[in-house]
Formats: sequence, structure tokens, C-alpha cells
Amino acid sequence: MTENIHVIRKAHTVVGFDTETKSHVYLNDADVAYDDAGFVHVGGHYDGAFASETSGADRMVMPGFVNVHCHSGEEPISKGIFEDAGTAALWGNALYEYSNLLEIDDSAIEASLTVMLGDLMRSGVTTLLDIAGPHESWLPTLARSGARAFVAPGFREAQWHVEDSHRLDFIWDKARGREAFARALDVVDAAAAHPSGRLGGVVAPSQIETCSAELLQDAAAEARKRGMPITIHSAQTMAEHEELLRRTGLTAVQYLESLGILDDNLILGHCIFVDSHSWTRQRTDIDLGLLAARRTTVAHCPVTFSRSGMALESVGRYRRAGVNVALGTDSYPFNMLEEMRQAMICARLSGKSVFDVSTADILGTATLAGARALGRDDIGRVAVGAKADFLVVDLKHHAMQPVYDPLRNLLHCAAERAIEEVYVDGQCVVRHGRPTLIDYDGAVALLQEAQDYACRKAPENDPAKRPMRDLAPLSLPVGQ
Repeated sequence: MTENIHVIRKAHTVVGFDTETKSHVYLNDADVAYDDAGFVHVGGHYDGAFASETSGADRMVMPGFVNVHCHSGEEPISKGIFEDAGTAALWGNALYEYSNLLEIDDSAIEASLTVMLGDLMRSGVTTLLDIAGPHESWLPTLARSGARAFVAPGFREAQWHVEDSHRLDFIWDKARGREAFARALDVVDAAAAHPSGRLGGVVAPSQIETCSAELLQDAAAEARKRGMPITIHSAQTMAEHEELLRRTGLTAVQYLESLGILDDNLILGHCIFVDSHSWTRQRTDIDLGLLAARRTTVAHCPVTFSRSGMALESVGRYRRAGVNVALGTDSYPFNMLEEMRQAMICARLSGKSVFDVSTADILGTATLAGARALGRDDIGRVAVGAKADFLVVDLKHHAMQPVYDPLRNLLHCAAERAIEEVYVDGQCVVRHGRPTLIDYDGAVALLQEAQDYACRKAPENDPAKRPMRDLAPLSLPVGQ
């Protein structure tokens, strides 16, 4: 309807979409017209009817980012605690020994989610996949934020237990896992039916090693029945890799293939330790070919894992093998542009070449690859008929000056500081770095108390009952 159409006139740069090459292109001095149903014009002068217009001078219009792997829950209150921690006997990874120690009070769960949403949207995310435990405020808060969101309530049959900081054990309770599976299906169905039209569901067995083969297969069947994606943390650590070899003699990718789960609706969380990774002992090169043949997506989250000295080898190598590599943020700082920059750096280091990935490649992982993972051809692009999910970047921001190639400036220099506005379905959800539909500042104010509570509870949750300052020593000694 013309009364709802807004026009951005003569934008300095538009990151448009070439339908022939199926890739992004620069358009200069271009008009962009949109309404709440999507883009109605992208390119030259728009001479149709409209309700309002703004100048696009010194602005870049580009597609919103698609984050296919993030965790709300207690993650926003975990910052600054375990970044220097790790279990030496488990390849230095802190996941198994430390991640279960922090618990969030029920009263803070909505605030934690709100802060994550605000941080993601400020960094340009318009679509996200949140893997978390279900709670009453989950769907209402996501809907209120204005974001396009997919909920992935996790479930598993086994809990991790690290014995004396040297051995990973599993405590199994299959009945409890099945109950959580049933609850998760109710949640994803509610999300798919949500009246906002912006929510969806993803079936999410938590980790490949904490679910039985039967549960994984049943989860995949339920996802296919619903036409939903399924996501599983797989090949994310060497401890998991070695555990699967002990149980099955197979890598994570080969095990999922043997179960009939590897498919184009599957998003593998991290998928770092494939058979050809330099840390593994297979010295074969089978896994990437299987991923490409089955059109399975890898959700790459470089910031979290590089903090622990781990890296996927490499984005360029996976892409050249034909694997769909999309980006996620996993945990804090929930900044998609930092993930994009780190993805490029890690790829060039592990690939040992500046040519491993380009700026265009990384933009593709953050947009089109994520859309493909979610089975969507109407997001991650600025094109007629696509959803009006986009960013407006201020090219006059000091971190963007001088401008030769605006995407390189944004990725390598300015990051979220230059994002002026963020839109989802044509509605402004971020303006001048501030979320417009959620109380971000109010939520931030609650996080310190929530973190203090988590730190008080951590020694109780630690099997060895270590004090917090032993679990997470401060970076510097406290002076007198």
C-alpha cells in the first residue's frame, strides 16, 4: 500500500543483490523504497507513490545480518569471569568444567535476554537463532524487540561431569531428556504460530555426545515433519571428538551421516574438529565432502573459540569445498561485526594466506549463508520482494573516513559505531545505537546483581567446592 512506502533517496552506496550471480553488489546513488511487507524498489530513481522519504546522502544501506547461533540464558552475565580459564587435560577448553558453574536467577532471565538482543541488534543483526532453555518471557521478549528470531530450546539426556579437572564423564538420564524434548517441541510449535509473524522454531538436541542415537534421529524426524531446521553442537571440541571415536569409531560428521541426519536442514554448531583438522589424528579428508554433498550448514563462531586458542581450519577451505558456512556469535560480546572481523583474521591465520577469504566472502557468511541455513530466500539481501531488514551506515562517521570501500571500512575499522539505524520489516529497531522497542538500559542495570548471585552460587555448583577467586582469579592482584 502506497501510504506505507518510505523512500531513501540517492543513497551513496547500497549493498544490493544480483539475482543472476546470487551475490551482493554495490549500487551508487541508488533509491531504496520499502514498506512493512518488504522492499518494493532497489536501484535507480524510484518514481512511484510513497508516504515519506529521507536523504541517503553519505549513507550506506546494506542487508541485516543473520546470526545462526547464539545463547541467551546466563551467557550475558558470564563476561569477565572465565576468559583465562580452561581444563588443561581437555585441550584447554573451559566448556565442560566451568560453563555449568554459573546459574542465573529466574528474575534476571528476561534482562539477560534483553541485553543480548540489544547488543546483537546494535551490531546489525536482524535475524537470530537463540539456543537456550525455555522460559515464560522468551517469546514475548523476542517479539517485543522487533527482531526476527528463531527459538531453539535445547534438550539432552546426559550432563557433563569433569572429575578432578582431568576426565570428562557423562551422567545419563534418558527419561529427563525425553521430557525436555517434548517441552521443546511445544515451544517451537508456539513460536511458529506466534502472531507477530517474525518468530520461528528450530529443533535443538543440545550436543551430539549428550544425546543417544535414538533421540538424535527422533529429533531430526520431528524437524523434517515440521519443515524446521535442526541444530546440534557437533565437532566443537577435541574432548567430544575423542569421545565419539571411543564410542563409535567415527567423527561427528560421519556419525551423523550414519544416522541419516546429515541434511540441508541441519545446522552444525561450530564443526571445528573435522577429520582433516590439524589437531585430530585421522589424517583423512572425508568430512568436508560429506557436509558439501548433504548441503549441511556450519555455524561458525570464531570469537568464543579463539579465546580458548581454537580455530576452524579454515572458512576459506570449507567454502572452497562447497560447505555453507554461516556466522553466529555464540556468547558475549554478542557483536556480529566483531565475529565477522575475527572470522576473517582466523581464516587468514589458519589458512596461512591473505587470500583465504575476502571481505565479500565474510559478508556472505553473515547474510546469504545464514538465510540459506534457515531455508529463507527473503532475508540477508536488499532486493525487491525480500523482507525490509537492513542497516543504515553513516559514512561520515569519523571511523568510516576516508571512504574508498565502505564495507572494508565497516569491517576493519568502524564496526557497530557507524551503524546509525537498523530496520526489521521496515520498522526501526535501533536508532543511533539505542534499541527503540526494549528497555536496554533497565536490563543492563540488573546484570550486576545477577552476576553477583551467579558468583556466590558457583562454589556450590563446583564438585570440588572451590572458592570463586580460585575458580576465576582476578587479572591483577588487589593492592593495599
